[in-house]
Amino acid sequence: MTAAPAWTADPYALALRNGRGPLYLRRGDGWLLPLDVERWCEAPDRADRTVLARCRGAVLDIGCGPGRLVAALAARGHRALGIDVSPEAVARTARAGGSALHRSVFDPLPGEGRWETALLIDGNIGIGGDPAALLARMAEVLAATGTLIVECEDVDVDEHCEVRVADGRGAVGTPFTWARTGVRALTAHAAATGWTRSRQWTTAGRAFVELRRSP
Repeated sequence: MTAAPAWTADPYALALRNGRGPLYLRRGDGWLLPLDVERWCEAPDRADRTVLARCRGAVLDIGCGPGRLVAALAARGHRALGIDVSPEAVARTARAGGSALHRSVFDPLPGEGRWETALLIDGNIGIGGDPAALLARMAEVLAATGTLIVECEDVDVDEHCEVRVADGRGAVGTPFTWARTGVRALTAHAAATGWTRSRQWTTAGRAFVELRRSP
């Protein structure tokens, strides 16, 4: 998968190691999307806690980053596992008290078809640059009665493009495809791949959608 070398190499690994940015996704036209490394490396905030409160049973966090949600779920008594293509993210999750594997969501995963909740937070619906393909994959990973919680862009957008991780000071990673998806676009992609929107909420400027398999 093209995302793996991009997220494995500096400057992303360096930012996670230091717990701070600046860090961006940079398109070829120079447009920059800021990545909130400091928030990722802190304890769950108010918006994160709305997600944690909706998790049930065994939880898989896709693109777990430094593991704030995995560690918090474990502390709440959930069986929780993070996966990430960055070894630094996996190591930092372990240091935070969580469990994580160095793996892509498109690789074979433990417990496929049995996870009760899965998370795509911090824009991770963009993984692979194809939300419909990612949602189809999630249908294989989750139990038939499972719940998928997705954080969307808080603007009406549906785009995929080639980006690089950049630190704003000249260091860049290898190119990979990424997607940005708002609530309306996610709802359409979900309907096309057998998912139904069961709940939607916004907290602290962050938009979330809960999906369940269509009957």
